[in-house]
Amino acid sequence: MAAGTGALGLFPAAALHDFPYPPQTAAPVSHGSPAGGVPPAADLVLGAAAGCMACVLTNPLEVVKTRLQLQGELRAPGTYPRPYRGVLRAVGAVCRADGLRGLQKGLAAGLLYQGLMNGVRFYCYSCALDAGWTGWPGGTVVAGAVAGAVGAFVGSPAYLVKTHLQAQTLSAMAVGHQHNHESISDAFGSIYRQHGVAGLWRGVSGAVPRVAVGSAAQLATFASAKDWVCQHQWFGEGSWAAVLAGGMVSGVAVAVTMTPFDVVSTRLYNQPVEADGTGKLYRGFLDCFAQISSKEGLLGLYKGIGAVYLRLGPHTVLSLFFWDELRRMVRPQPPPGP
Repeated sequence: MAAGTGALGLFPAAALHDFPYPPQTAAPVSHGSPAGGVPPAADLVLGAAAGCMACVLTNPLEVVKTRLQLQGELRAPGTYPRPYRGVLRAVGAVCRADGLRGLQKGLAAGLLYQGLMNGVRFYCYSCALDAGWTGWPGGTVVAGAVAGAVGAFVGSPAYLVKTHLQAQTLSAMAVGHQHNHESISDAFGSIYRQHGVAGLWRGVSGAVPRVAVGSAAQLATFASAKDWVCQHQWFGEGSWAAVLAGGMVSGVAVAVTMTPFDVVSTRLYNQPVEADGTGKLYRGFLDCFAQISSKEGLLGLYKGIGAVYLRLGPHTVLSLFFWDELRRMVRPQPPPGP
């Protein structure tokens, strides 16, 4: 049996070229026919469910990434304590401070975010696929970026709360501002009571470019990376091992491109705010970008890149795996032959 086949090889190769990372060789979809036999409304639900399933398995890396990105905020390198050093040691630090359950901090908010963001993103992309827009030159990348940006805007309040909850820990291990919410419901209620509906979308100026850039970079590199892996015959073509390997290769480009936006987004979401809702540390996206660069150096924009990269490949393939399986369950089946 070839490497990468077996259980993973049971899934058809065509499914890997279908959605949400279609290569340019995918068969065109006629106008008005649902992409892959599934209408966009169903993709909204399926995309949300797939993102949530993947989130359960990758949330520990989100916790580690958040702590690493907040560590040494607006301080020059070497002038602050570093309770979190690298991904593996950071995992140990989180466990020592918060127990094993600490690796799943913010999970409920993360699930809500993945459900909202991925549901809307899959729906928008499926609509673009149905309309034939992805067949235009560069249409796949543009459609992915726009769909990601819309999804990020809708899911922004959940990401705000997720960031607050994941940053919370013992004072001796705390990095960044501590909001001290007791639960996800307390966090939403506290933010709403203090700053109204607008307060729930604080930090969205960092979230939209983060997801748009990440989606565009992933769509631009994933198919090519997966094809490159298959050409070298490291894994069987059409196997999920090949998809995972392609995701990890593509993840290099995505991590390098997206991490600065990810750091800025985390800082904007977690910063303390004045009574009128304005940030105490950053005035907005560009100001945050400039302050990090000037005070922490350019490498400050790449804090947590290890966790970002290690999360990207598994999260991509898990989302695609769960999405494809759910889609196969609801796709209309052809009538049996004579």
